[in-house]
Amino acid sequence: NTSDIGDHRPGADAAKKFEVRAPLKETGLAKDEIRALSAALGLPTADKPQMPCLSSRIPYGQTVTPEKLAMIEQAEGVLRDAGFREVRVRHHEQPGGALAKIELGQAEMERFLGGDLMASVSARIRDAGFAVVTLDTKGYRRGSLNEGIPEETLANG
Repeated sequence: NTSDIGDHRPGADAAKKFEVRAPLKETGLAKDEIRALSAALGLPTADKPQMPCLSSRIPYGQTVTPEKLAMIEQAEGVLRDAGFREVRVRHHEQPGGALAKIELGQAEMERFLGGDLMASVSARIRDAGFAVVTLDTKGYRRGSLNEGIPEETLANG
């Protein structure tokens, strides 16, 4: 879709190289228009949260493996099962084991921090294979892995 034009998306470069078509982008529709059309047609996907490729949770330069993707998928499932809608779990390699950096929507952070939820969710994320679980206090930000990378680097892929 056209809402993603201008975003640094390494997968888009690969798709272009292999001539993968993007019909919704080709129509010129933006995300909000796609959601409105989906709602008008009564499709259950009209209110579905965005679900970009799980490899977008792994920082540049780190190897993407099926094991890491499974850990991320399981950890994000834990958060969704707890009722959170806007979630990302970033996978960071570090000495001693993988670190899970949780990003939640600003409106959901207070609920995560209150009561026993944080401890139980963190334990279940550790069960997914993460040695350390952290919460990014800036909350969910689209493209947060691009932060700190020079614009010219992003522009050149």
